[in-house]
Amino acid sequence: MTAIPLRVLMAEDERLAAEVLEEGLVDAGFEVIAAPDGEAALELASTGTLFDVLLTDLRMPRLDGRALIARLRAGRPKLPVVVMTGYPPHGGTTELHDGSAPLELLTKPIELARLVDAIRQVAGGG
Repeated sequence: MTAIPLRVLMAEDERLAAEVLEEGLVDAGFEVIAAPDGEAALELASTGTLFDVLLTDLRMPRLDGRALIARLRAGRPKLPVVVMTGYPPHGGTTELHDGSAPLELLTKPIELARLVDAIRQVAGGG
C-alpha cells in the first residue's frame, strides 16, 4: 500500500526558485500546489483546494507570508507551516505565530533535504 503524498501549498513569488523547489519536492514524494504569491495561495485555499502544509516565502507582492499565515490559520488554527525567507524576522518564529501550531522557519538559500525534513516534521511525519 502506498502512502498518500502530503499536499503542499507553496507560495513563492520568485518563479525560478518556485520551479526548482516544486521539482525537488515532487521528486521527494510530495504533491505541490504552486501559487505565485500570498493572494493567489489564499484564493486557492478559499476555493476548496485541499492541502496539508503551507510552504511560504515571507516577502511577496499583494499578500506577504505573515498575512497569509494569519488568514489561513484563522480558519485552520492547527495548519502546519514552513516559512522560507532570505530575511528572517528578528524575533524568529515567535514573530510569525502564537505557538499553537507547528511552524518551521528556514533561511534561504535552503538545502532541499532540510526543506523536505522541515515539511515532514511540521506535518507530524518526522
